[in-house]
Amino acid sequence: MPKTGSRPIPAELREPAEPTLEERADAIYRWAVETCHQHDRFARVLARSTDLVEVRAAQELVHLCDETLCTMLKAYEKTGADARPDGAPEWWHKANALWHAGREYVRRHDGCDRASRSLVLHSREALGELHMRYELEASALLALRHAADAYCRARPQSSNHH
Repeated sequence: MPKTGSRPIPAELREPAEPTLEERADAIYRWAVETCHQHDRFARVLARSTDLVEVRAAQELVHLCDETLCTMLKAYEKTGADARPDGAPEWWHKANALWHAGREYVRRHDGCDRASRSLVLHSREALGELHMRYELEASALLALRHAADAYCRARPQSSNHH
């Protein structure tokens, strides 16, 4: 009886390979850029629109970007937990800085959300505290933007435009 060889599994049925650390870092970069873009867009919508449907849609996009960025940060953390690329290339240092900036932004954003939901008294002190939290969140978003720019300079192929 002839021997039956095993057939290769068609590509569409194979599980995709685990993304590399570089691919995970590139994903953080792209979602950091998109998160910053959507926050800028949301601010413009708030400044110009009186249409509640448009404002809510823009807010949902910001929320989706924030959640996706958080997912990308966790994926990078999982992939990079024990990784140290040979020679510690520049992109890796910038990726770690981007990851730290992303985590800080998410932490500040979550803190603002919790503080906003729990605000019961509208005293001057409570509103001042809330204002300070939002200023820190804005600062963390700016740091995220700067870290993304630095990462892109170290790894230009990560950009959506290439």
